[in-house]
Amino acid sequence: MGEGNNPRRGIAQGVSISKCAPQKKGTGVSDGQTAQSLRREALRGHAAMFLFSALVAGSFSLGARAANLIDPTAITVARFVVAAGVLAGIAIFTRAGRPAALLTQPWRYLLLGFAFAAYFVLMFEGLKTASPLSASAVFTLTPLMAAGFGWFLLGQRPDRHIVTALVLGAAGALWVIFRGDLQALARLELGRGEAIYLIGCVFHAVYTPLVRKLSRGEGPLMSSLGTLTAGGLLTLVWGWQAINSTAWGSLPAIVWVTIFYVGIFASAITTLLVQYSTMRLPSSKVMAYTYLTPVWVIALEAVLGQGLPGAIVLVGVILTLIALTMLLQEDPAA
Repeated sequence: MGEGNNPRRGIAQGVSISKCAPQKKGTGVSDGQTAQSLRREALRGHAAMFLFSALVAGSFSLGARAANLIDPTAITVARFVVAAGVLAGIAIFTRAGRPAALLTQPWRYLLLGFAFAAYFVLMFEGLKTASPLSASAVFTLTPLMAAGFGWFLLGQRPDRHIVTALVLGAAGALWVIFRGDLQALARLELGRGEAIYLIGCVFHAVYTPLVRKLSRGEGPLMSSLGTLTAGGLLTLVWGWQAINSTAWGSLPAIVWVTIFYVGIFASAITTLLVQYSTMRLPSSKVMAYTYLTPVWVIALEAVLGQGLPGAIVLVGVILTLIALTMLLQEDPAA
C-alpha cells in the first residue's frame, strides 16, 4: 500500500505507472507530459467532487422531510438496494471491471460498508430533529477529520496552509451550527440531531482514506458496488426487525422520492465520485468540497419556499467558502 503515502501516486485509475513515473531519456515522455497528465487527472478529481457537493445537498433537504416517516435503518437498506442495483446494471451494461475482484479479500468491503452504513443510518436519525442547513454544516466538519485520518492511515501530512484552511472551514461550520451564538458555542449546546449526525460524519471521514488504503486496483465501479452491497447486507442483518415492521406499501410519496434520490444520486453516483476522486486527490481535498454543500442547501431550501437564512448564519457559510478557495489555490493542479 505504498501508493497511499504519496498523494500523487494514487492516480492508478486513469494514468498508468509508465505515465506517472519519471521517464528516462529517449522514452518519448517528458517531465512536462508527466506533469500535464497529473494535472489533468487532478482536475478530473476536482470536477467529480464539485458534482458530489451538489448531489449530496439534495439528500439533506429530502432527508429532513422523510426522516420522521420511516425508520433510519429501513431507509438506509432501501437506498443501498437501489444504489447497488444501479451500479450492478452499469457494470453489466458497460462490462467494466471484473466481478471476481470482489472476492479478493472481501473483508475490505465489510469494513468500508460498515463505515458507509453507519454514516447513513446516523444521518437519517439526526435529520429527525436537525435542520437541513445545520446538518449540512456538520457535514463540513468532515474535511478536518478526514485530514486527520488521512495522516494516520496514509501518511498524508497536510502542510500549514491546508491545516489553516481546514480549521477556518471548521470554524465556519460551527458558526452555522450554533447560528452565530457564541455563548451557545462556549457551552457546546449542540442539538441532539446535530450530535448524532456528527458521530456519523466521523465514519464518513474515516471511510475516505480507507478507500485508498484498502484499494487493490479494482476500479471505482467494482469498489463502490462491493461497498454498497456489503453495507446493505450489514444493515439488513442489524435492522431486520425495523425493516420487517415497515409498512412499505403505505409510505408517503416523499419517502419514495427520497429513497430513489439518495439511492441513485446520493449513493450510487456520489460513491463513484468519491472513489474516483480519492485515487486522484489527498483525503483532505476530496472532502474539502463538502464546504460547498451548505451553499447548495441554502439555494435548494429557498427554491422549496423556506426562504434564506439570517445574515448572521451567512457569515459562517462565507468562511467555509474562503476555506475551499484556499485549498484550491494551494493545489497547483486547481
